[in-house]
Amino acid sequence: MRKAEISRNTKETNVFVALDLDGDGKGEIATGVGFFDHMMQLFLAHSRYGITLKANGDTQVDFHHTVEDAGIALGAAFAKALGDKGGITRYADTVLPMDETLMLCAVDISGRAHLNYDVVTYTEKVGDFDCELVKEFLLAFVRNAGITLHFKMFAGENSHHILEAVFKSLARTLRKATDIDERLKGAVPSSKGAL
Repeated sequence: MRKAEISRNTKETNVFVALDLDGDGKGEIATGVGFFDHMMQLFLAHSRYGITLKANGDTQVDFHHTVEDAGIALGAAFAKALGDKGGITRYADTVLPMDETLMLCAVDISGRAHLNYDVVTYTEKVGDFDCELVKEFLLAFVRNAGITLHFKMFAGENSHHILEAVFKSLARTLRKATDIDERLKGAVPSSKGAL
């Protein structure tokens, strides 16, 4: 059962995540940050994971704490649900078109946290959402999930499309990387025998 629940409660936010890596693409997203909720709904649909993400944060200040803490909690849940990572495919990549945007996402579920985010948005905000918060979310996620994640934008003009391509490509890449490879017979996919 590749499932986990994480609660993160601070003076700035209260975040709850329930994650099922073998889910059906259904769940509940409610963070109080409209654009981020939209991106996480896309992530839910394209990963096919089961995800409940609920957050109550100090959005009267701005959205930073809520989005970052959601990344922390989701990353921790991801690591917990994977356990020793036995049997997973481990590596995956996706090149995803979103209208004029073309985005590459590649992942190694390595146990080592690294983010390369070669993505440019041409506006500071989409609606009332600061575009820079996507990188903050991803940094928090990779640090707590223990994964290496690369994004490379090959084309893009519209900030909404660019960020949508980030979340969709992330979802599809993680889905492939966490799929079980039956040939491994439950073994950890590393010559070291551990990740």
